Amino acid sequence: MQTTKKPLIIAEMSGNHNQSLERALAIVDAAAKAGVDAIKLQTYTADTMTLDMDEGEFFIADKNSLWKGESLYHLYQKAYTPWEWHKPIFDRCKELGIMGFSTPFDSTAVDFLEELDVPCYKIASFENIDLPLIKKVARTGKPMIVSSGMASLAELDDLVQTARENGCTDLTLLKCTSSYPATPEGTNLLTIPHMRELFSCKVGLSDHTRGIGAAVASIALGAAAIEKHFTLSRADGGVDSAFSMEPEEMAQLVRECETAAQAMGTVCYEVQEQEKKSLQFRRTLYIVEDMQKGDMITETNMRCIRPGLGLPPKYYDVLLGKKVNRDIRRGTGLRWDMIE
Repeated sequence: MQTTKKPLIIAEMSGNHNQSLERALAIVDAAAKAGVDAIKLQTYTADTMTLDMDEGEFFIADKNSLWKGESLYHLYQKAYTPWEWHKPIFDRCKELGIMGFSTPFDSTAVDFLEELDVPCYKIASFENIDLPLIKKVARTGKPMIVSSGMASLAELDDLVQTARENGCTDLTLLKCTSSYPATPEGTNLLTIPHMRELFSCKVGLSDHTRGIGAAVASIALGAAAIEKHFTLSRADGGVDSAFSMEPEEMAQLVRECETAAQAMGTVCYEVQEQEKKSLQFRRTLYIVEDMQKGDMITETNMRCIRPGLGLPPKYYDVLLGKKVNRDIRRGTGLRWDMIE
């Protein structure tokens, strides 16, 4: 039977290493054990992201933000992954048989990641309008995965055209809601097949909801990749810990996504091989009272019951009033050769 291909499962480390290389490597180990296909880092420094200012728009004052009271600069200082850690993290990924790659946030990050020969690139939602960055990444010729958070249809069209015009031949868009955490009702998974048809590319999900429901549901809509933030333990804290998955949750996601992909199958109205043994327990027509040759079949002596060794129930009305051509014991499945 044809089955839907299991999506690429990406564990996003982000800043959940809490500035410890040992913890970062432990996250890789735990993700690999959970069965993910890839670990993704983020490659930037506070200086490549923003200005060292803590006032006005450079300060997070939103009372509903996970990062309220932080300046952008200090937040990125806490969250960034030291560039010298990238190689040992990627090396650990190779040892464990999973893919390691990253999100570059400026051209210097792309140059650095090219030196490490990463297999592909991710563009974050907040950078999906940074066409110079998209152009530079596309020119590497490597596969690109781009989150669609906050982007209008026109902006998505701009990024897709820019990527393709600059050499990208393997593009995956991720439906994304850039809210941390995101709500299920704001996830709009039905956009996935529409986006796939509109841009003729693979489409997946960058999921910031809690739990696995949205991610598993996306399989039914053809998600090619699923990205979830990952940590060893939310109790340990960290910039993204509140909406990150723990190891057992990630393992469950991997299992359920595989199950969902297998369950998609194909359009089928035939008896499945695994169903054949069950056919004997369908309802069919049985004689339920002893009958003698010449007796008439009535609603009293014929019933539709299990097991499935008599005639199909659709002949019930046809057989009523017919006479039997032999003696028939109670509990005998009806056959046409028993009828006069």
